[in-house]
Amino acid sequence: MKTLPISRYRFFQKLQPLSLLKKITGKSVTGCLQVFSTSGSWSIYIDEGKLIYTCYSEKMFEPLYRNLQRLSQQISTLPRGIHEQLRAIFETGIENQAIPNPDYLAICWLVNQKYISPSQAAILIEQLALEVLESFLNLEEGSYEFIPESFLDDMPKFCHLNLRLLVEHCQKRSPVSPVQPSQFLPTNQPQTLTQAAQKLLNLENGNPPVAYANRPSTNSINTIDNSGKQIVPPPADKKLYTIFCIDDSPTVLNAIKSYLDEQMFSVVGVTDSLKALMHIIRAKPDLILLDISMPNLDGYELCSLLRKHSYFKNTPVIMVTGKTGFIDRAKAKMVKASGYLTKPFTQGDLLKIIFQHIV
Repeated sequence: MKTLPISRYRFFQKLQPLSLLKKITGKSVTGCLQVFSTSGSWSIYIDEGKLIYTCYSEKMFEPLYRNLQRLSQQISTLPRGIHEQLRAIFETGIENQAIPNPDYLAICWLVNQKYISPSQAAILIEQLALEVLESFLNLEEGSYEFIPESFLDDMPKFCHLNLRLLVEHCQKRSPVSPVQPSQFLPTNQPQTLTQAAQKLLNLENGNPPVAYANRPSTNSINTIDNSGKQIVPPPADKKLYTIFCIDDSPTVLNAIKSYLDEQMFSVVGVTDSLKALMHIIRAKPDLILLDISMPNLDGYELCSLLRKHSYFKNTPVIMVTGKTGFIDRAKAKMVKASGYLTKPFTQGDLLKIIFQHIV
């Protein structure tokens, strides 16, 4: 059972759950309503006034497994023992890693692995919402806060549910028929995994080399070695996009350099992550390519430090790594990374993500 911070108790008050839900049904409302009580917490995710997901902290996976077992009788592609695999990946696998809503990540994984379709995920999410809202409507005392930016912002969204209809179903306590298309608002996002999420769910973390990493480079890179000396200064006669790369492998840095046109990009490389922050502040790059697995200070820690600096709050930071697991991508999102580039990558992959963020 998760322990509620003692500071929460100071703000406990009488709550009217229906009034709270009414406040978040406006078309301009997007974010997450978090409600806390002595027994646990509720998270209600809203996109333009419609519910996209909700969960209860003390029963996060139990309702998911129960509803999946029910669906497995109707869906031939969903194995009956799928909950054991989900438990190993998303419960045991993320223990003590503070990943919010691993249950939603599990649903995304099920869709990505084609165990269920996006429309079946929508049905599953509605059934879970009904269970969570039923307990939420019985809440009498607690505290709450609304967070405009949430963990689900850039995640795939499978449905937009009408809160009023869900509440009416809960109040009637009657069986709910399968989701009908009319219950959903047209969504601006496709009912499939977004491009950024399509690679999230390979859960084997390896460290393959960057494509062409062993190819000798015909171009030198503007490398700053461990002593802090810049070997080759970037050209100053033209206004270029400055790409700052932090990776403990000079081979990887040279591979990136070989992919980028010198007439358009100035590539600055750093192999020492501890000294990288100082060099980044001096260079003020247009985009940062940051390796995750580095000694002393890893990419997650460095990205978090960068985001605390006022100048780099909006600078694109792309995590570059051979770790392609869903959890690794979730951690990258938590430190507010802008994107994720998986090794091995091609020149096209590199240019595409650069142009996406700076051009």
